[in-house]
Amino acid sequence: MSARRSLGRRFGWLWASYAVSAYGSGLGFGALPLIAVLVLQASPAQVSVLAALGPAVGALLALPLGPWVEFHRKRQVMIAMDLARFAVLLTIPVAYALGRLSFGQLLVVSAVVATAKIAFNAASGAFLKALVRPDDLLVANARFESTTWSSIALGPPLGGAAVGLFGPVVTIVADALSYLLSALGITAIRGHEDRPRRTCAGRVRAGELLDGWRHLLTHRGLRALYLNQLLVGGLIMATEPLLAVLLLGELGFPPWQYGLAFAVPCVGGLIGSRLARRVVARHGQHRIIRTVGTLRAIWLIGLAFVQPGVVGLATVIAVEFAIIISMSLYNPVLATYRLEQTPKDRVVRTLSAWSIGSSATIAILSALGGLLAEVTSPRTAIAVAGVVILASPLLLPGRPETDRPAPERPAHVSTIA
Repeated sequence: MSARRSLGRRFGWLWASYAVSAYGSGLGFGALPLIAVLVLQASPAQVSVLAALGPAVGALLALPLGPWVEFHRKRQVMIAMDLARFAVLLTIPVAYALGRLSFGQLLVVSAVVATAKIAFNAASGAFLKALVRPDDLLVANARFESTTWSSIALGPPLGGAAVGLFGPVVTIVADALSYLLSALGITAIRGHEDRPRRTCAGRVRAGELLDGWRHLLTHRGLRALYLNQLLVGGLIMATEPLLAVLLLGELGFPPWQYGLAFAVPCVGGLIGSRLARRVVARHGQHRIIRTVGTLRAIWLIGLAFVQPGVVGLATVIAVEFAIIISMSLYNPVLATYRLEQTPKDRVVRTLSAWSIGSSATIAILSALGGLLAEVTSPRTAIAVAGVVILASPLLLPGRPETDRPAPERPAHVSTIA
């Protein structure tokens, strides 16, 4: 079966590098809000600012990076972004040990990590499209998705236990080291990679900054999916800091239970990602996007009814399980469709535009959620997000997409060999 066959040694190294950084991030899941609450006694508004400002500044800084990454070797970019995240995350345990940790530093770290993540993901998407055959893209994306959810399943409870035993910054150290190991793994990928070349000299043109959005918004299928993803992803991510305040603050959940509440449902991520190839083969890409895209939007409202104790913990686990199994089935199908519908010479700029838009939307909705929580309560703000997200299926494509990728434009770039 294609899901089981090897995709090659080079893909193996890429997947291993992704896995080690994913597991490091799993250990550090929610680490910045956790440190803000437990170490700096941050208010709900501050935690929401932390969740909002980092992605917002990251999106702004990443704006000129799309064309820059497009015209550079993708492996070098990926290594540089991993090393940048390694270095900036290490500043947190150093400052904590010296008694100098501040909320401002957490904001800076969040912004740098967000910028590096956007650049890394754009470069890795372009690298993946050049690395595997078109009919293997869904298998490859499903493997990344499965790794993501398995890392979250194992990481948060281990991270919560580590925080209880060794202090609040230990998971930050683990996350930082995982990026260093990822950089080493990407370095081990063999094979020649040509440097993409321009035929026009000079700096990045202003129009190139908008090429990604131009492709997304003029392609009928991608436009619908992009707008839908902005709303759904933004609302789900905006509830995370609110849920942290609700569970850790108002309801008094210990850190290990907070981690467990997000770890156990990730079993659903393994299920959904493993089903992706088979359900697409049976029901078709469009039907899966339409059906599962609708299902993932109906569960968020359940988090507004969380109560203290075992019942509350079970509620969070059940709601998160339903959301995650839907997302893990939907995400690799979406990622594959996006790569299929994007010409090679615009993959980086398209993925950058997608990530920048997502980060900006998360920032805006997180800020609004924080303000609403400050005026009312975290529970009320979560309930509002749960109601609004119910309208998101209206943005999904209404019929099978017939658009095809635009022709390659070799006048701008020659892609990876």
